[in-house]
Amino acid sequence: MKALSFLVPLGALLIAPTVLTAQSALNGTWKVDMNNVDFSKKPDIFLLQNGMYSCKTCVPAYTIKADGSPQAVTGHPYVDQIAIKVINDHEVQETDYKGGKQVGNSTTTVSSDGKSLLFSFSDASNTNGGPPVTGKGDETLVMKGPAGSHAISGSWRMGKIEGISDNATSMSYAVDGGKLTMKTPTGQWYSAKLDGTDSPMMGDPGVTSVSVKMLGKDTLEETDKRNGKVIGVFKLTLSADGKTAKASYDDMLQNRTNNFNLVKQ
Repeated sequence: MKALSFLVPLGALLIAPTVLTAQSALNGTWKVDMNNVDFSKKPDIFLLQNGMYSCKTCVPAYTIKADGSPQAVTGHPYVDQIAIKVINDHEVQETDYKGGKQVGNSTTTVSSDGKSLLFSFSDASNTNGGPPVTGKGDETLVMKGPAGSHAISGSWRMGKIEGISDNATSMSYAVDGGKLTMKTPTGQWYSAKLDGTDSPMMGDPGVTSVSVKMLGKDTLEETDKRNGKVIGVFKLTLSADGKTAKASYDDMLQNRTNNFNLVKQ
């Protein structure tokens, strides 16, 4: 179980007086208000049965042995092996690896009535050698799994993520002439021309380039790409005083949209 990522960079387009005000308001550090996150209603779907574990809504989906040993997965930029260990009939542990190195782990526990699950995680798969992202959260049962399957099986809807470390929820921006520079505590950054052309994203194997443009005078739109393919669209609308912003991220791979607020620090 992994936390949803809010490390979405943003940029601006056009150099005109009305836009320059919006650009300057971006300068500084912004943080996601985790008390005001509207997660996608699309459920996560898991199946653990007969010694096999499937994550059906992962992109790409995968099915591996649940024997506690690392199993190869393909098509995932942050991990190449996953180990699923069944602790008991209501608890499962996951350990993630990349290049033979452990990069993350999580524990998921289903409630005794089977209607909710709690998860905690530590994820260094995209922190570029820095401290891992840590946190915990919960999900609510939408549809129970098949008879005889583990309690984790079924469809689950995200409830909340809390106690998440600051390195996962903060980012900084600086406009300088015709460029916008974005940096995160986990080592992702770019310096993008403000002309809407593709610019490389550094430090993130899952996002290789971004393009940005302005929608009106106060809304920014960023398109994230992986090897030329669009994988997500981020939008941010600044408040009148420039101290807060409403944002959304459309995940094209998982067909999910998450809405959240940002607060200037």
